[in-house]
Amino acid sequence: MEKLDIIQTIKEGVNCALQNFVSLLVAIVLYILTMWIPYLNVGTTVGIVKFVIAMSRGEAVDPLILFKKENFDNLGNLFLFLGLEAMGLFAAAFFMLVPAIVLGIAWSFALYFLVDRNMRPVEALDLSFKVTNGEKWRIFATELLLVIAISILCGLLGSIPKVGAFLSLIASIFCAVVCVAVESVMFKHFSAKIPE
Repeated sequence: MEKLDIIQTIKEGVNCALQNFVSLLVAIVLYILTMWIPYLNVGTTVGIVKFVIAMSRGEAVDPLILFKKENFDNLGNLFLFLGLEAMGLFAAAFFMLVPAIVLGIAWSFALYFLVDRNMRPVEALDLSFKVTNGEKWRIFATELLLVIAISILCGLLGSIPKVGAFLSLIASIFCAVVCVAVESVMFKHFSAKIPE
């Protein structure tokens, strides 16, 4: 299986963001608006995960997926997963933080596997660890390149007199859409590595 191509992943993410821009933007805005509402925020979190999964398959997605009733069906496994992930990262942080960063990258797709394949929490964490094996630096480099590009773009636009703040805000919104789209492209890559 081919390794994650950093530049190609970012290019595909930008293309995916442009193709799904309106629905993705609406989903992100709805998520930000509802993440402060207790209990509803749990369903919208699962909904945004489902949105990314559907985008990774090339499906047209309705942003209202965030509010589907079935997003609340598997809350026990979701909270158990979040607790196990937090405990693992906390324990890894005792070893000078680097193991926690590596483990965080290794487990970065576990929530998607939990929701997509209806797995048990430990299985999802283990699967994410296995499929990202040997590619953690590529994931890190992809995300680092995105952060650097976003910082440069927003910084340059922000330095324009009078309209800089507005242009920087618009660029930040576009960049948020691209980041979610890149996440869906990476999930597609790592889903393809799962043995049938």
